Parts: sequence; C-alpha cells; structure tokens
Amino acid sequence: MTAAEKLNLISVEDYLAGELVSPIKHEYVAGVVYAMAGARNAHNIIAGNAFAALHTRLRGRRCRPFNSDTKVRVRLPSHVRFYYPDASVVCDQNPPDDSFQDDPVVIVEVLSKKTRRIDEGEKKDAYLTIPTLAAYLLVEQESAAVVAYRRTEQGFVREVHAGRSAVIPLAAIGAELPLAEVYEGVEFSPERSDDEERLIVPH
Repeated sequence: MTAAEKLNLISVEDYLAGELVSPIKHEYVAGVVYAMAGARNAHNIIAGNAFAALHTRLRGRRCRPFNSDTKVRVRLPSHVRFYYPDASVVCDQNPPDDSFQDDPVVIVEVLSKKTRRIDEGEKKDAYLTIPTLAAYLLVEQESAAVVAYRRTEQGFVREVHAGRSAVIPLAAIGAELPLAEVYEGVEFSPERSDDEERLIVPH
C-alpha cells in the first residue's frame, strides 16, 4: 500500500462540498486535506489591515479584494490545490455561486513561525504558476517588512519593502499598499511563540 492510499485521498468535489458545511477551514493538496488552526491576534490584525487597505483603494472598481474566507484554486499539471490566502485581489472573478477564485492578481500571506516554510516554499511555488498573478506578498508578523514576488517580462523578481514608511506599488491593480496601514495597531513581540499550525486531517 502506498502512502497516498493510506491517506485515503478525497475528490475535489467532496472537498468543496465538505467545506461548505465545515466549522473549520481546510486546504487541499492533491487529494490530501489539511485543517487550518487559529492564528494569533497580531496575524489577524495584519491580515485584516491588508484587506481593508486594498478594499478602500479598490472600492467601486473592477478588481475586488477578498479576505481569508475565499479559497484560490491552483491547477498544476499533475493535480489541483486549494489554498486560503490571508487576502487576495481578483479582477476576473468566478461566478458568485463558486466558493473559490481561479484568477487572483495579488495574493497576500501573513507569515508565522510555523507556516513560513509552507508560505515561502510550497505555496509560493504553486501561486507563481497562476497565469494572472502579478504579485505575491509575504508579510512579516514580527517586524514591518514585506517580501514581494513581482511578475516581470523576465519572470518573477524578489523585492523587500521594509519599515512602516514603505509603500508597495501594485500597478497591476492600479493601487499601492502602505506598510503604515498594514501594520496599524500592531505592537511587535518577537519573544512570543506562535500557536498557528497546519494539521493533517485523516479521512
């Protein structure tokens, strides 16, 4: 028996149906479902601030921000994934009855000690395959800094924006994201441990 068989993989259809009634959110990678544990207050403040800043700038326009309740579907050559980014911006939206989006232009993930490896590795590699994606923003939780992967004609380039006075230009959506707004109300406490964790769900 293979490891995949032991995990008892579930179909995309069953996953999507289950998410509509589940009290907690799950991410989906090639048939394996992962429960998402709760996050620290600092994480939620930063994610909420990023969404609010984008919402203010995009109000009444074609591109629309979504919060962490909206999944993004990533269709890789060998399998499908569904992730819940902390925030995203979509200009060509899926039908209203869908529970996910296919064509994000901007994706925001707030880093934590336990999710950093996934956000900087697995998720980054997957997100950067999305044809519409113009920028992937990795937002630090313990300092005012954002690493941006921005699409150029030569491929994605890595940028670092540090300090509360920094402003991230997002030309693809005709907006910018000031770090002063992203970190509004946040007091950094690096000595605290993070309790956010990714958990595998048996089926």
